[in-house]
Amino acid sequence: MELKGNVILNHKEIQHKIKRIAFQIYESNVDETEVIIAGIGTNGFIFAKKLKTTLESISQITPILCKVTIDKKNPLSEISTSLQPEAYTNKSIILVDDVLNSGTTLIYGVKHFLNVPLKQFKTAVLVNRNHKKYPVKADFKGISLSTSLQEHVQVNFEGKTHEVVLE
Repeated sequence: MELKGNVILNHKEIQHKIKRIAFQIYESNVDETEVIIAGIGTNGFIFAKKLKTTLESISQITPILCKVTIDKKNPLSEISTSLQPEAYTNKSIILVDDVLNSGTTLIYGVKHFLNVPLKQFKTAVLVNRNHKKYPVKADFKGISLSTSLQEHVQVNFEGKTHEVVLE
C-alpha cells in the first residue's frame, strides 16, 4: 500500500525507534524474568510483535504477547484480551499502540488492566501526537509530533517497507 503525504518515519527510522524503545523497556524491567507486551488493535499489536522480537534479541527477559481488542469508535464497549487476567496479575505490563492521538484508546486500555494488581504498568507508542483529552502519557515513544487536528498520522506496517506518513 503506497501512502500519499509527508513521510515522517521511513522503514530504517522505524526499526531504529523499535530498537530504542525495546532497550528502554529492558532498562525499566531489568530485574524481571518476563513482561507482558499488550498491543492494541491491529497496528498496535503488530508494533508489539516487533518490540517482542527485538526485546528477545537484546535481553534475557521473556516477553509475552497479548492482543487487546478495543472498539476505537466506542471505547466504553467491552474490551477483550488474548490473555486471561491471571496471566498478567502481578506482572509488568507495557500497553502498546501505534499512534497516541487523543488518548481515548490508551486510557480505556489502561483501565481494563487495572482490574487486577500489577507489578508495573507502562505505555509505548510509535507516534505521540500531543492532542490529548485524557491525562495519559506514553512512557516510551518513537517520535512526538505537534500536528493540527485536521492532519492524520498513518502507520503502514504492510509489506516489507514500513513508514509513518502525515496526511
